[in-house]
Amino acid sequence: MKRQYFKSSRSFSILPAIAAILIVAVGTAGSLYSQEKPGGKDSSEQIRISADSLTVDNQAKFAEFTGNVKASQGNNVIRADKLKIYYKGGLGEKGKAPSAEQAIEKLVATGNVKIRFEQNLAVADEAVYITETRVLILTGKNSKITRGNDSISGSKITFYRDDGRISIEGGKEKRVEVIFYPGEKGGIR
Repeated sequence: MKRQYFKSSRSFSILPAIAAILIVAVGTAGSLYSQEKPGGKDSSEQIRISADSLTVDNQAKFAEFTGNVKASQGNNVIRADKLKIYYKGGLGEKGKAPSAEQAIEKLVATGNVKIRFEQNLAVADEAVYITETRVLILTGKNSKITRGNDSISGSKITFYRDDGRISIEGGKEKRVEVIFYPGEKGGIR
């Protein structure tokens, strides 16, 4: 059987492989601005995903949660219409199962994406996280990250997690906008 379908209107426990994937997914949001790797200090906390449906395709190597998706671990939360997780197959080094971060190729959240991590809220039409390069890309006409009263917005926001760079691009309808309140502590970092 090529595809497996799971439907539920409630939260459900995920198979161990999917749970490992979510350590990366939610841990990514929680450690965007820190040097900590996904699955760091919060990795022992419960990971919970709720959605209207889940499709797992082992041949195509993806798991897709659809409909009112909420993935959470501790205070870190990803909400979207869809969350698709692409994973690599096979064994890792020396025939061992790969770690969660090695097993995941990329994560794609689409539709009304909201990612809450630390004191930040990221909003976008689409969020893509590429594990090999540790790059998060938020896209959409009104992509924005807010922390307190400070915010950055544009059509494309790219975070380079390894060196802390942020690249913001405007679009045809909207230019890049950055709002900072001098003197406030804890702005976007």
